[in-house]
Amino acid sequence: MDLQVALLLGQDGLTNGAIYALLALALVLVFAVTRVVFIPQGEFVAFGALTLASFQADKTPGTLWLLLAAGGLVSLFEVGAALRRRKLGLVAPTLLWNLAYPALAAAIAVLGHPVAWPLAFQVLLSLALVVPLGPMVYRLAFQPLAEASVLVLLIVAVAVHLVLVGLGLLIFGAEGSRTPPFSEASFEIGSIAVNGQTVWVLVASLVLVGSLFVFFDRTLRGKALRATALNRTGARLMGISTVKAGKQAFMLAALIGAFSGVLIAPITTIYYDSGFLIGLKGFVGAIVGGLTSYPIAAAGAVLVGLLESYSSFWASAFKEVIVFTLIIPVLLWRSLKSQDIDEHQ
Repeated sequence: MDLQVALLLGQDGLTNGAIYALLALALVLVFAVTRVVFIPQGEFVAFGALTLASFQADKTPGTLWLLLAAGGLVSLFEVGAALRRRKLGLVAPTLLWNLAYPALAAAIAVLGHPVAWPLAFQVLLSLALVVPLGPMVYRLAFQPLAEASVLVLLIVAVAVHLVLVGLGLLIFGAEGSRTPPFSEASFEIGSIAVNGQTVWVLVASLVLVGSLFVFFDRTLRGKALRATALNRTGARLMGISTVKAGKQAFMLAALIGAFSGVLIAPITTIYYDSGFLIGLKGFVGAIVGGLTSYPIAAAGAVLVGLLESYSSFWASAFKEVIVFTLIIPVLLWRSLKSQDIDEHQ
């Protein structure tokens, strides 16, 4: 391996690592707020990429029908709960978000002819269809079990992953899709050519991470999520709704996942089940951070990307094994340092 090859592999590793870092941050956020190891995180990556590809192929994306169905189920449960508790004021907001919004998004997607839109508007519409699925998944699968043990929540997360993979096959089919690059530009840095899509991925990832930092540090909702992550019982005593915090955490995770899928769609062909492996590599980064530290999780995810890139050169047949083996010494080290904690905090 000469220097030029090493730099090219490093470029690919940083690009992949930036995506894994975003997913690692989402996984840490969801676990900190809800104690859910969000195995289906990768499905939102695939749904985001395939929804954008559907628009660009002048097809109606299957996520539209999934959003309508999920919204209908959530409305049924929420309206029933509101009527039982005699809180009729909650009925209108529930129907507005879970029925009117999906119907409006469906009308725009079907009648608006998105294939003729600029790329930025196609991306926004894709996110508008995929992101609301996050809190809907939380309401249907995890909210009724919010006080269950971490193990029970993990089992439910695996079940949700299997359901979403099956639905992905149903609504998108087995064929893979790939979108055109955001930019055809190429930059020369020394003897290394850096393509425009790599720059897009790195810059967009940094912008999203910066936006999340501002959200958590400067906004009331962000501080409420931080409080819930630190101590669920204390947050409830201070009047913070852990139910709303869980929905917001899942919405942010869905946003990060769908946005990551949009970024990598021009780089690699995405299939209905491609998100699982991508999400697992983000999970390795999150484990490095102990599912608690955002900076360490992001650094661990970048390390995963670099390790994967260089492993593909030295032992391409075993690159996945090498990447996932990284989790063993990390878990061993953390188990030796661990202390008993109350998982219901």
